[in-house]
Amino acid sequence: MRKFPSVVLATSVLVAGLGLAGCSEKRWCEHDATDTKVSDRYCKNGTPGYEWESGSSHKKSKKSKKKH
Repeated sequence: MRKFPSVVLATSVLVAGLGLAGCSEKRWCEHDATDTKVSDRYCKNGTPGYEWESGSSHKKSKKSKKKH
């Protein structure tokens, strides 16, 4: 009779895991200096100057401090 909570918990963990796995696949390879999208083979081969980017990361803009 106590099987129902276990099934609900297992299903919740499965759904959460699939959701996280789906988000991690949205990435692409970029050239660091120019932020130009390039073939994934550069990042897969570990070529210096190229890195994986994803839609979830936000680049910080530099804010200039105003002198009063």
